[in-house]
This record gives sequence, C-alpha cells and structure tokens, in this order.
Amino acid sequence: MDRQVHGAPHGGATGPETRAGRGTVSTMTSTTTQVYRVYIKATPQAIWDAITQPEWTNKYGYQGFVEFDLRPGGAFRNRANEEMQAGGMPEIVVDGEVIEADPPHKLVQTWRATWLDEPATRLTYEIREGQGGVSSLTVTHALDGAPQTAAQTAGSIEGAGGGWAEVLSDLKTLLETGKSMHA
Repeated sequence: MDRQVHGAPHGGATGPETRAGRGTVSTMTSTTTQVYRVYIKATPQAIWDAITQPEWTNKYGYQGFVEFDLRPGGAFRNRANEEMQAGGMPEIVVDGEVIEADPPHKLVQTWRATWLDEPATRLTYEIREGQGGVSSLTVTHALDGAPQTAAQTAGSIEGAGGGWAEVLSDLKTLLETGKSMHA
C-alpha cells in the first residue's frame, strides 16, 4: 500500500499573506504524510537489524551506512558510500535524532536530507509479526514543510531513485533472497 495524505488543499493560500509593494505575497504551508507498507517473509528482528545496522543498510536501497544511538535523544546518521560521494553527495546524507526505540517493533526518529535546505521530518517504522513467518513493515514519513524531501522520498525526481517504494522493495528482496534487487 502506498498512500500520500495531503493536509492542505492545492488551491489558494493556506498561510498568512503579507503586502510586498503593490502585490500580495502568499505563503503556502502544507502537511504531507507518506505511508508505505510491505510484507516480508522475515522475523521482526531481521527487519529491525536491516533498518538499524550498517552491515545491512549498505546492501539495499541507496546503500548508505547508518549509525544509530538507539535511545531517545540519540543521534542518527546515514553516511554516503563512495559512489554517492563521487556523485557529489556529502559524507553525511541524512541525519536526525531518535525519538523512540522499541526493538524490534517501533522506531521513531527525525530525518533530514542534508543536501536540501529544509527542516527535519519525522519518520516512523512499525514492524508487526504476522502468520507463517511473514511480518509487516509500515513506514510513515511526516514531511511537514519539506516539499523537496517529500518529492525525493516519493520517488518523483527524475534520476534520483525510487524513494521509499524502491528502498522498501529492495529491503524485502534482500531479506527474502539474500541479494539486492540491483545485484
């Protein structure tokens, strides 16, 4: 299931208006939340490890190396691999702070794309064990005030990858087959 929920209508200003010379300047604010769910034939612990351990995160998605201090207030960093850095990305591509960690069921953190001039967003991973060895992973990304980050994570920027949908598909493939879908 892929779903985007938009909090502001697309027509008209939703924020304050101020006079600038002879015209009116409108400031638009919106709330966008992206929700993705994938079912993976893996244990909640295996999924948790794949999300929080660098020896896993460098094998799928954008293949960065995560660092988590898994306690409230702890730091989160995603370090770019050599290929990403050669393409012009900074050493730390995403940073943030852990808000809540309940291994292996829930992780809530802030998430800020360092190459964009936008505020940190809120990212929640929820892992639930199902039947027959299948677990669900739900990713909820609240992207308030971060339209460029929202476009990036939705996979709608040409040449910038498939966003969360691609990352989660690759995570599923890796955990179920032992290989990245790009291998």
